[in-house]
Amino acid sequence: MNRSETSTQQLDHLGIVAGICQQIDLIGQIDQIVGTNGRKVSVGQAIQAMVLNGLGFVNRPLYLTPEFYANKPVEVLIGRGIKAEDLNDDSLGRALDAVYRVGVTQVFAQVASHALYVMNIRVRFAHTDTSAFSLEGTYAKPTETVEDEKTVPIQITYGYSKDHRPDLKQAMLGLICANTSSLPIWLTALDGNCSDKKSLVALAQAYLKQFKDAEETPYIVADSALYSKENLKTLSAVKWVTHVPVTLKQAQQLLTEIEQQQMQVGGKDYFYYERTVTYGGIEQRWLLVLSEPKLERDVKQLNKAVAKERDQANKTLKQLGRENFSCEADARLALSRLAEKWTYHRLESQVKPHSRHAQVGRPRVGAQPIVVWKARGKPMLDEKRLAALRAPLGKYIIATNELDAQKLSTAELLGVYKDQNRSVERDFRFLKDPLFFAASFYLKKTSRIMSLLMVMGLSLLVYALAEYVVRTQLVQQDQTIPNQVGKATKTPTMRRIFQMFDGIDLLIIQNGDIRLTQILNLRPIHHQLLVLLGPTIQRFYMPITYRQSWVT
Repeated sequence: MNRSETSTQQLDHLGIVAGICQQIDLIGQIDQIVGTNGRKVSVGQAIQAMVLNGLGFVNRPLYLTPEFYANKPVEVLIGRGIKAEDLNDDSLGRALDAVYRVGVTQVFAQVASHALYVMNIRVRFAHTDTSAFSLEGTYAKPTETVEDEKTVPIQITYGYSKDHRPDLKQAMLGLICANTSSLPIWLTALDGNCSDKKSLVALAQAYLKQFKDAEETPYIVADSALYSKENLKTLSAVKWVTHVPVTLKQAQQLLTEIEQQQMQVGGKDYFYYERTVTYGGIEQRWLLVLSEPKLERDVKQLNKAVAKERDQANKTLKQLGRENFSCEADARLALSRLAEKWTYHRLESQVKPHSRHAQVGRPRVGAQPIVVWKARGKPMLDEKRLAALRAPLGKYIIATNELDAQKLSTAELLGVYKDQNRSVERDFRFLKDPLFFAASFYLKKTSRIMSLLMVMGLSLLVYALAEYVVRTQLVQQDQTIPNQVGKATKTPTMRRIFQMFDGIDLLIIQNGDIRLTQILNLRPIHHQLLVLLGPTIQRFYMPITYRQSWVT
């Protein structure tokens, strides 16, 4: 009679991650474009293992991947016959090399495009931006062999650091996200010193090449780095939405001359004024927006700067008042030089002569006093200057070359640019989370860093798709789940849902060649979420009896 053996493995939220990967056929799509490598762990399986590791939020570098999977149901999550020790640094490193040889953008685009097809998601707005990832190490100019244009290694070098780490070399990542759901749909690794003004245009052009001439292309949405005469001419055949730089004279004039009373109500806390202008030879719509929350922040910041300048001015004037000047001209010159540094104040000054003896103590009989000049001053608010500075506060200008308001209404135009912060910028914050892959940038080869950036993008894609599914289903089925403080919400973050699945274990009972699995610690909230997530993910949290290893 066979004796049963029992063991447990941690499943937690990884069944959700693996379920989304299976739903979009992540392994199959990667193996299709990269090809089979004849190894036990295919490139697609290795990449999925890294995605699961990254979304495990354990801050464990890649070479410790076997340790991460030591207590996980590897066959369930990745594939039949795969063990934790198979996911070693050699296996993962070779997978990164294979992805690089094909092209990180090409591999990512293949998976993302198929995911959009499977999920029936249409891209109307493509939010475009770049960010820097700081790296430790020397990183000399790459010497890897360049086989073709797709596999040109990037340069890891110094550049403008969006991480505020100018002491470190960096790589840049260009990302395009779909609509308001933060779904990454295009990814490019860039040199550490690349300029946004050039890279954003190149990023948009590369992405739009995949559309056929008969297809309607998405609107490209970007920040002010895209807005220049040269870029607008380059993108003349593309529909775009972008922020107008406040440094433009034409923009400064509009920001200051239009007051709130002349603007229309655009929703809660927002007002707008629309005008058609021509810039760089391109006719376009400018939407001047006044945001009351932004106005409040800007006014607070201005008042803080005014108070700081006043305090510093009073301190400097007090020190200046102790000095003796040999003539009136020198005293006035010192005061004027001081006032030249002020932005918000004007000087109310006074210069007076003062008699004193050359030596300290009782003067000698018949000694004549000498005359010195004392400078006195007081900083006074420059109301005219302050009025000019207050006029543009809380305002910004959105521009688009879509002149047909039927195709892109004013309300939608306003919403689209507001979504820029909630879309691609949120994704960059996610990628730089200390519990994500941030600690994994120990790789010495530039090519592997490029591939790892793609893996990070795929992790973000899987995360965003899971969040999209849950939020969409909550709205369609008119349901809610509790957020972190117990309040009902239809827009939970996937991070919160992952936390809710902590403690879900897989009990394995082995009796000869028969294996029975049982899911432990499922509660009603888990069942609700699994129904929302769909049958593919539900399967990872269902008990099963079988006579062989798990078949995916």
